[in-house]
Amino acid sequence: MRSRERLAVLAREKGSSLASLSRMLGRNTTYLQQYISKGSPRKLEEGDRRKLARFFGVPETELGALKEKSYDAQSEWIEVPRLSVEASAGPGAAATTEGAFDSFRFSRKWLREHALEAGKLSAVRVVGDSMEPLLREGDDLLVDMVSRPFRDGIYVLRLDGNLLVKRVTSQGSGRFSILSQNLSYPPISVMADDLDLVGRVVWKSGRL
Repeated sequence: MRSRERLAVLAREKGSSLASLSRMLGRNTTYLQQYISKGSPRKLEEGDRRKLARFFGVPETELGALKEKSYDAQSEWIEVPRLSVEASAGPGAAATTEGAFDSFRFSRKWLREHALEAGKLSAVRVVGDSMEPLLREGDDLLVDMVSRPFRDGIYVLRLDGNLLVKRVTSQGSGRFSILSQNLSYPPISVMADDLDLVGRVVWKSGRL
């Protein structure tokens, strides 16, 4: 039943004239009659609709208010797996089976804003001190595993069977530098064929 028809029915059931209801709204006496019979105004103003709904004891949706969309909290969040591996910020840690043992929850909106794909993310934990002060032991890293054109940045990578987190820069001619933030660790130069970039680090969490 359309809102105009519903209003006419409610007025009859209540024994209220449209003129008296119009006066209740502070309108001229023909306001609701014109709304019902001529469709003018096209819809009730929000304040008028609210007063009428309260008067009749019905939801505003019966008088033309839009139904609110149901909110599914789960749909607004993405679970990113925390893998049971540690990316070494030191000499290197042997990569183990990458099974998820937990997850981080990220806002779907936040991921979209940063052009991140939900199904191509994982989280790993830092061990060692080679990336201090930027990354500290115990920090958790969000890793974007989408294949993208290379640009200098912080990456989780595999090298000689070890899983590392390092800054990687291009030297050109297919050669890359693997750098630590802690200057106690010397840079490493490798060819592209020897470098396996797992993913780019795009976010970190850690205790203060």
